[in-house]
Amino acid sequence: MRSKGTVVVGMSGGVDSSVAALLLREQGYDVVGLYMINWEEEGENGCFTAEQDYEDVRRVCSKLGIPYYTVNFAKEYAERVFRHFLEEYARGRTPNPDVLCNREIKFGPFKDYAKSLGADFVATGHYCGIEHAESGAHYLCTAADAGKDQTYFLNQVTQPLLEGVLFPLGGLQKSEVRALAERHGLSTAAKKDSTGICFIGERNFRKFLRGYLPAQPGKILSCDGRELGEHIGLMYYTLGQRKGLNIGGQKGDENPGRWFVVEKDLKNNILYVAHGDESRLYTRACTVSGFNWIPAPPAEEFACTAKFRYRQGEQGVRVRRTGADTAEIFFDVPQRAVTPGQYAVLYSGKYCIGGGVIEQTE
Repeated sequence: MRSKGTVVVGMSGGVDSSVAALLLREQGYDVVGLYMINWEEEGENGCFTAEQDYEDVRRVCSKLGIPYYTVNFAKEYAERVFRHFLEEYARGRTPNPDVLCNREIKFGPFKDYAKSLGADFVATGHYCGIEHAESGAHYLCTAADAGKDQTYFLNQVTQPLLEGVLFPLGGLQKSEVRALAERHGLSTAAKKDSTGICFIGERNFRKFLRGYLPAQPGKILSCDGRELGEHIGLMYYTLGQRKGLNIGGQKGDENPGRWFVVEKDLKNNILYVAHGDESRLYTRACTVSGFNWIPAPPAEEFACTAKFRYRQGEQGVRVRRTGADTAEIFFDVPQRAVTPGQYAVLYSGKYCIGGGVIEQTE
């Protein structure tokens, strides 16, 4: 069978990228595996934590009979993603580094390096689809497995970066992916999915962040001004958070319920909390900046759906553009804990329109 061309697959050492490589090989592509090192840090055993993942990449590629390479983007990651991550936390916001990693690393330097290896196409194990129109436009589509759909994390990938990209898992359920891996004897078939922020993983987040940003303890106040305790640093809290406040029941509250974060006053270093009625967490609109329109926006004002966090279902909204990359988003139904620093991502049917950073809520 004549080759469809050379495709370089971003291999993470997980089952998804393993099956992506498998499927592309079966479809007639010349497949090359490329493992990216984006973060360098010694684990508890004195070894780089990436070593286990690389070993899994080596096993899978050997099983599939495809060549594989390693490239180190730790410097680029530190400059383009991690620096922004720290700056946002220092501002009291809650960033999403996984979104920037896709734009700045996985579909940036990765794609350039893949071309140096002779790639006609690049591919990853993301759960999403893509359509390449004859006009030269590229459309990002939601995955068949709605619970695994990752278009939210790809909302900042631009049109030029989507050229020549393949997403072979877009039409599969996660269960089908694992079954394929098992059927073909891939060592990653039963490997646990990675969780947590991309470079932090499942470790203690507060301990990790404390190593980079100085904590500034301050007061925890109720919305009526009562002092309830002390926070350990505003960067460790996000809107709606209930766990880790350590203020328990308060004297004079007959039935307080659990306290939750409603506001962070960065100027005065105060964390405001409430209990019972959650109305303070709900907003009807937000403004966004840095919006990346994947296809061109349909109009100056239009209706569509949106997500304000990854695991959220799509919500009805109306969008009003206020600039080339800014907009106001009005919610059909008030939304809970829409958080500055996170992304508002828009959808029209199966297509991801794009997304931008939430600046403030109204």
